[in-house]
Amino acid sequence: MEMKCVMVIDANLPTGLIANTAAVLALTLGKEIEGIIGPNVVDGSGQKHRGITTTPIPILKGDAVTIKELREKVCSDEFSNLLVVDFSNAAQTTKNYEEYTEKIASCTANDLEYLGIALYGDKKKVNKLTGSMGLLR
Repeated sequence: MEMKCVMVIDANLPTGLIANTAAVLALTLGKEIEGIIGPNVVDGSGQKHRGITTTPIPILKGDAVTIKELREKVCSDEFSNLLVVDFSNAAQTTKNYEEYTEKIASCTANDLEYLGIALYGDKKKVNKLTGSMGLLR
């Protein structure tokens, strides 16, 4: 099975929040997906460069409604084997991880506004969910 990874980020966010959302999603993907980060490499001068992603990660544009709908779809049985990483307003409105976990625990799915979501898994399933979305530019 061919694998694919994408991020969908709210294009209406300010540039700084878009960058922050992508960074947070990427860090979690790097933690969760075995082998997504390649080994360190050495350039022709003998200097070491840390490994980077071995998988292309297109960043697609969405909005808060589209991302929330996408999050709901990936919770269905059809897409249950996809890895889903989401980033919500709960993270943006807290100062530390303890506050974040408390805030998430007090929210329902309807309370959360998603800034971005990352999907990883079977290419056909990821394409079915995101194939019509344009690149965030």
